[in-house]
Amino acid sequence: MILAKPDALKRGLVGEIIKRFEVRGLKVVGLKMLKPDSAHIKKHYLSTKEQLEGIGNKSLDNLKQLGMDPKKELGTDNAFKIGEMINNWNFKFLSSSPIVAMVFEGPHAVEMARKIVGFTLPSKAEIGTIRGDFSVDSAVLGNLNMRPIRNIVHASGSIKEGKREIKHWFKVGEIFRYKRVDEDIMFD
Repeated sequence: MILAKPDALKRGLVGEIIKRFEVRGLKVVGLKMLKPDSAHIKKHYLSTKEQLEGIGNKSLDNLKQLGMDPKKELGTDNAFKIGEMINNWNFKFLSSSPIVAMVFEGPHAVEMARKIVGFTLPSKAEIGTIRGDFSVDSAVLGNLNMRPIRNIVHASGSIKEGKREIKHWFKVGEIFRYKRVDEDIMFD
């Protein structure tokens, strides 16, 4: 499950995003543009204590590497509270503009999608990936400006997560089955 975030739409990158998956051999089976509200976005994320602390700890590490004081910059050095702040920034950002939800199918689709989009932090994403080619944002800039990292896309991290997200974003009948003409060549 892929989401083209507001920054992708505002920069005219949706076609390029779809192209990256299709030329790799993945088949688009679900596609729609929508403007979700914050409540819908909140259901997309499973905001567990572990997940929020993980996000917060990454931000704390980034700030400390730059010699910055988290309490001064964010008002706290509590990883959980920082994770909650970042999640709220995500909710606000993803509901600020239309997004495009996409489902791609093919062998190892989740693993391939993660490779195509690249590392979550654009500065660590390889050139040739969507994030590596189209985003130069940083976690520190996001934190200092009280906003999430603008990294163009969301990609499901596992098959289980992808199945849950597809059910969240797509209704029955919105995922299509068909055969691409190149499937016999690629998978025969």
